[in-house]
Amino acid sequence: MEMSANALGRAMPMPVTNRHAVLERRILPPFPESFEEAVFGMGCFWGVERLFWQMPGVWTTAAGYAGGVTPNPTYEEVCSGRTGHAEVVRVIFDSATLDYETLLTAFWEHHDPTQGARQGNDMGAQYRSLIVTGSKARKQVAEASRARYAQALSTRGLGPITTEILVAAPFYYAEDYHQQYLEKNPAGYCGLKGTGVVCVSAGVG
Repeated sequence: MEMSANALGRAMPMPVTNRHAVLERRILPPFPESFEEAVFGMGCFWGVERLFWQMPGVWTTAAGYAGGVTPNPTYEEVCSGRTGHAEVVRVIFDSATLDYETLLTAFWEHHDPTQGARQGNDMGAQYRSLIVTGSKARKQVAEASRARYAQALSTRGLGPITTEILVAAPFYYAEDYHQQYLEKNPAGYCGLKGTGVVCVSAGVG
């Protein structure tokens, strides 16, 4: 279907270099069949991507947009607030060596999931807290983890969690210069800042 000239988004995906600047693996599908995918939004995606590419068991990462309605948006379109997308990171991981609960722990502990349409000084819905689980079973795991962390935050006097949890949402790649940004720009901005509250995994008392 042809899009109107003034519509946001486009039919063609964003062109990106298909090689991770740190892990030296592809960032575009196909990925190894035995590996799994998770998508997290925690504010500005530059620091979020670095957080996950440093975790043992992560095969590759990519910065992008998800949770909105606009196909293949640009960064400027996402920042306009008209696409509904959040800045997110796609994580491809080997579940034989890295479990989903560990990824969730990193997610909860490295940002503030109570802030709604912002993260720190970064204002706007594109910085909201978001999880795309990829399956109903993992959505249940994520919701249980959210409930545990909400209780931990409450005991420290912090507000309710505003994190959105979706089973599925298309992932759209961000522009090439956003990919592995902090590897290419070591002095670049990183807005990651947790609450200092520990996330307890399931089965741990």
